[in-house]
Amino acid sequence: MKASQATMALVGAAPLTAAVEAVAAPAAPAGQDYYDKLGVEKIINAAGTYTTLTAACMPPEVRRAVEVAAMHPVRLQELQVKSGEYLAKRLRCEGALVTSGASGAITLATAACMANANGNKPGVLPQDAASLKNEIIVQKSHRYSYDHAMMLTGAVIREVVTLDDYKRAFSEKTIMTNFFNAAEEEDGPQAEIGREQWLEIAHQHNVPCHVDAAADMPPVENLWKYTQMGFDLVCFSGGKGIRGPQNAGLLLGKKHLTDLALRNTNPYGDAVGRGMKVAKEQIVGMVAAVDWLLDQNEESMIAEYSHRAKIIGDAVKGVPSMQISTVTPKIANHVPHLLLKFDPSTVGITVPEVLEKLRAQKPSIELNPNSGHKPNQGIPSDANTLVVGVWMLQPGEAEIVGRSLHSVLTKKA
Repeated sequence: MKASQATMALVGAAPLTAAVEAVAAPAAPAGQDYYDKLGVEKIINAAGTYTTLTAACMPPEVRRAVEVAAMHPVRLQELQVKSGEYLAKRLRCEGALVTSGASGAITLATAACMANANGNKPGVLPQDAASLKNEIIVQKSHRYSYDHAMMLTGAVIREVVTLDDYKRAFSEKTIMTNFFNAAEEEDGPQAEIGREQWLEIAHQHNVPCHVDAAADMPPVENLWKYTQMGFDLVCFSGGKGIRGPQNAGLLLGKKHLTDLALRNTNPYGDAVGRGMKVAKEQIVGMVAAVDWLLDQNEESMIAEYSHRAKIIGDAVKGVPSMQISTVTPKIANHVPHLLLKFDPSTVGITVPEVLEKLRAQKPSIELNPNSGHKPNQGIPSDANTLVVGVWMLQPGEAEIVGRSLHSVLTKKA
């Protein structure tokens, strides 16, 4: 901690708080570096918690919990049940289950709602789903690639657009409705039915309602906000803002449904979720991450992210035509993002060329994938805007990103 604080002091920065230091300064572990052994390039993640960039780094407390868990065998089902009970208490809901990421949680939520509607045994999915109640109602604007997570069970998606469409879509075959929070900030046609009304109408038909909140943390209160609103099931990614293992997630909600979800996952050989295995280390890591998260000062963390954005912005403020601003998306990835907008004809380089040069340098730097694209995910970017995600940066990396951007932007392409 002293070393990293000294580094920040050298560049005129205030020392990091203990909470942020715990997030961003993982101590070098003993043992061989297999990234080096395998020839896998380490990167500076100035993008965010994207799966393709291996999401977040776990805090030291979480890594230590994973290491201890790896040392001892236990009975997996007992661990699943007791970890669920513990998480439900901490996150103020009836039931909880550690899953194989948010996508795995969506599949298990669907299987649970199928069993809730039909009373079927897990072994009949997906092959017998067509003979069961198997319809899920989704707004057209909320369709996404993770639809496949629902369809793995044999479920059929029924699209609606208007409120009248939604009311007419319910039938004896409806098992659940699905709401995608982040769709509210996606580019494209906006949904006509809001979250509260969507939930209210589902409950008028006695149908469970699931909300995909995978990237909706921070703020931490979202971990209980949606279940307390009345959503029957809510999924979160474990490896994003919660900072648990990347291959873990949470399914929270009504206990009778999370119990059904548990019956549809490993270690049951007849379960549609059998391949979505969560090992003992990931279950413990997810519990430890929640414990760690609930101990943090969220305001201090956000202030540190803003500080990192200022370091990078100050490094490039002298670039001709440069316009610097920050934005915090309202829903997913609700943290400050730095926007660097410039005129390529003045600077002599385009956004794609900047991204290419940053990737090619040592250390390689990845910026947010919204760079150079039209507004999306609550980020008002365009063809001439670089988007820098600062919350996954390690101590000292904001300075490296700032210097690298300055160098690339002040040399003609």
